Amino acid sequence: MRQYSADLTPPWKKSQPVPEVPAEPGLVVEEPGTGFCGAVTGCEAGTVTLEDRFGKRRVFPLQPRGFLLEGRAVTLVRPASGPVRPTRTASGSVAVPGARARVARAGRIYVEGRHDAELVEKVWGDDLRIEGVVVEYLEGVDDLPSIVADFAPGPDARLGVLVDHLVPGSKEWRIAESVTSEHALVVGHPYIDIWEAVKPTSLGIDAWPRVPHGQDWKTGVCRALGWPPENTGAVWQAILARVGSYKDLEPELLGRVEELIDFVTT
Repeated sequence: MRQYSADLTPPWKKSQPVPEVPAEPGLVVEEPGTGFCGAVTGCEAGTVTLEDRFGKRRVFPLQPRGFLLEGRAVTLVRPASGPVRPTRTASGSVAVPGARARVARAGRIYVEGRHDAELVEKVWGDDLRIEGVVVEYLEGVDDLPSIVADFAPGPDARLGVLVDHLVPGSKEWRIAESVTSEHALVVGHPYIDIWEAVKPTSLGIDAWPRVPHGQDWKTGVCRALGWPPENTGAVWQAILARVGSYKDLEPELLGRVEELIDFVTT
């Protein structure tokens, strides 16, 4: 008697083999059951941890055909080298090993002064190079209207500006309002100076001192804390050296810089 296969599934409906892909750090995949898309930050004990662009993490089991890579089903497997450890830039983003700097975009981010630019570079420098974003600095905001006019922001050349002490009703606020448009975004933090955006605990002090109105803020801070007021540049370099990552900065600054990066790279 002739034997027939018990599998009556048509060939076109049978599951086709899919490639196995090592769950290396920074690999971006989607879990189709939930639609969660993120970069691999960890892989061990039969699970993989993904983190999306907003910093939210989720753990998923390593199942056959369990993920989509560039829209195609794949099976994630544990890398041959063993457990994957989270690798991050100073801004807290997932690091992409071997990533090359992108050719600079036409868009730009302007910050108010040199100290601001140095702080942004130290914490977000890796992210900015990957995105091809150049950061330049102003010398105050009084000339911002003419700078924006000369830059002529547009769909392919967006302009983002970070301003110190941007509070409603201030001079800075009025200038920001006058230049903001669909392709030019001005945001700010509430601190008098970028120094104040560094967490006091990272510097070993209880709090930033209050400086009387009308007195130079940096000089007043140095005097109150016993730092050399005659060389605020050297003091700033000492402050900057204590900043290791985004964890040393206040959330009010973190959110604004991330907002500008998103704006100019959209």
